Amino acid sequence: MLSLGGFAMIGVFLTLIMTGRLSALVALALVPTAFGLLIDPAGLGDMMRDGLVMLAPTGAMLMFGILFFSIMTDAGLFDPLISRVLRIAKGDPLKILVGTAVIGTSVALDGDGATTYVICVSALLPIYRAIGLSPQYMATLLLMAIGIMNILPWGGPTARAAAAMHVEAADVFVPLIPAMAAGFAYLLVVATIFGLRERRRLGVLGAQEEAELEQHMEEAPDCRRPKLFWFNVGLTVALLAGLITGILPLPILFILATAVALLVNYPSLIDQRDRIAAHSYNVVSVVGLIFAASIFTGVLAGTGMDDAMSKSLLNIMPDNLGPYMAPVTALFSAVATYAVTNDAFYFGMLPILASTAEAYGITGVEMARASLIGQPVHLLSPLVASTYLLVNLVGVDYGDNQRASILWVVGLVFAMLAGALAFGIIPLTGASA
Repeated sequence: MLSLGGFAMIGVFLTLIMTGRLSALVALALVPTAFGLLIDPAGLGDMMRDGLVMLAPTGAMLMFGILFFSIMTDAGLFDPLISRVLRIAKGDPLKILVGTAVIGTSVALDGDGATTYVICVSALLPIYRAIGLSPQYMATLLLMAIGIMNILPWGGPTARAAAAMHVEAADVFVPLIPAMAAGFAYLLVVATIFGLRERRRLGVLGAQEEAELEQHMEEAPDCRRPKLFWFNVGLTVALLAGLITGILPLPILFILATAVALLVNYPSLIDQRDRIAAHSYNVVSVVGLIFAASIFTGVLAGTGMDDAMSKSLLNIMPDNLGPYMAPVTALFSAVATYAVTNDAFYFGMLPILASTAEAYGITGVEMARASLIGQPVHLLSPLVASTYLLVNLVGVDYGDNQRASILWVVGLVFAMLAGALAFGIIPLTGASA
């Protein structure tokens, strides 16, 4: 019953938001509350509180992450990048969309989706708006870029997979690089398709239109701080270095960086208030979604639906798939991590899958690699906080983004799986099959 309730809760949530009947915030709060009242009304308050405690650091990180990079945008940190992209693209939508894929993948080297989304959208959205490009294409490309780069050892899933299989993270990650390269090649193909569509719709800007666009983009508002450009570069690099090294918790790093950015760029109290007010809508919208999502996460875990769904997913796998456990796990991980958290999949389900695979000569490290290939689909899960940030930043509806992105993201999983099989990163069949 718990398993059925969990799948029903996710199904109702997705149906309501994808049909436009409820906003994501309302559905995230009310749907799990209704299911929680049916399953365990006495413990509902504690579940909600536990979920809130779990996601509070994420909410704080996103709040100050948005403020920091918005302040950097106001101060002009990304102006040189925007100007360079415009000069290279020469008003061609195809070049801009391919550039989005390349920039998104490069920025995603930090392994953090929220940071990548804020940086890329801050830098590229003015160009998209000026030319009239669809922001949905940017959202889909950035989702896929993170889906590939989240496999980096410091991204999180690789560390979980390695820990669950008791192997070194490097032994899991390094052989996966060719599969990631195959995913990146697929990403460039998708960006090219999007670019050709937009080129047909909008055309390529002429020389005069391009000059007018560059002049428009170069018009500096009062909030620009060109004399502090190199200070802001140094501050941003220091922040990213801190994120990678983990010198302080992420929320604390963003709080401190935001405070320094405001103090140096806008020492006047009035200017500081203006900058915060200018971005308050984005902050409230995103953080509100995160705190609403905490109810969803808390009820899913607190009622036991999370664990029950994991066991049900394992039970429906036919026994005759045993020799093919590596590719099956790669595809199964996409479905499983959409429905349950990464922790539930890697620590609860992967060891069971691996024990079955072992009978067919498939090693734990090969299963760990296979389990990471479905990560791009995980990013579309309602349990992933950073995706709410992305859709809010680019200005698209959460349900619309699900519909527009899902098939392209599934295609990315198949591209990475094909690369993994072609390069022998995971076996098609077990040695004793």
